[in-house]
Amino acid sequence: MDGFRIPIGEWVEGVVDWIRDNFEGFFDLIALVVRFLVDGLTDGLLAVPVPIAIVLFALLGWLLRSWQMGVGTLISFALIVAMNLWIPAMQTLSLVLVATLVALVIAIPLGIWSARNDTVRAILKPVLDFMQTMPAFVYLIPAITFFSIGVVPGLVATVIFALPPGVRLTELGIRGVDSETVEAGHAFGAKPGQILRGIQLPLAMPTIMAGVNQVIMLALSMAVLAGIVGADGLGKIVVQSVSTVNLALGVEAGLGVVIIAVFLDRVTAALGSPAEYRSSLLGVLGRRRNASAGAANGSHIAAEQADREVASPRRAPIITP
Repeated sequence: MDGFRIPIGEWVEGVVDWIRDNFEGFFDLIALVVRFLVDGLTDGLLAVPVPIAIVLFALLGWLLRSWQMGVGTLISFALIVAMNLWIPAMQTLSLVLVATLVALVIAIPLGIWSARNDTVRAILKPVLDFMQTMPAFVYLIPAITFFSIGVVPGLVATVIFALPPGVRLTELGIRGVDSETVEAGHAFGAKPGQILRGIQLPLAMPTIMAGVNQVIMLALSMAVLAGIVGADGLGKIVVQSVSTVNLALGVEAGLGVVIIAVFLDRVTAALGSPAEYRSSLLGVLGRRRNASAGAANGSHIAAEQADREVASPRRAPIITP
């Protein structure tokens, strides 16, 4: 067997080179759109004064999770400012949010299609297995080949790496909907699209949001690795700290990544199951609204009963001697 070798790597490299040479304009368009989205979101986040931005993030945590989450967000984001990492933190946040949006735009329709078609599921399953088990660094190589260095290859590699959980959990959520509920929708004459929008997606939303949470976490982990190819943000600072053996800088940048990860994780978890977080601002307002509606309904019923008693008064009992 000496000398026997299947040159799979060379074949893949040839295919990648052919794609790069023949679709250069398409890749230039993707790069233009990605830079516009990431840079635009970064500029928008940085345009807000830092104190106001921190308060807004804290209010978001309180709105969706709890007042404790709001206070924790206020303190942790102030710590990012104190470490002089606000700009790279917002760059990383922008990269993660855009990569998550792109990944979900691809993943959720694929998950729905896979849940409704067994053939598509059989094709996607090995592809998703391959995407999840391939080392994350490998995705950076073709991304650099197509898009040079910078934020674009980092985002493309992040999307590829973070995509599989979104597809899998969307499919799991749709398939997990009770079949009797779907059959009831068919019995009432609902079309497949109406069943999907009115029954399957609402019931599968907690599972789908768990997939969104996983996509965000993987995107954040890959966004740090994207610093290797020149993407701005906390990942680039981590790479610099490794190359210069700067422990202090690495710890601070890593702590910034942890803060962003915890914030995004808690917020997306609350979006998936809002009823579980009764101390959130939305939960408090909802309970007050329900209490007010219940009191108004009780008053209305009491008024109706009083009106009926006035309209038909009770007769006095006849007392016979």
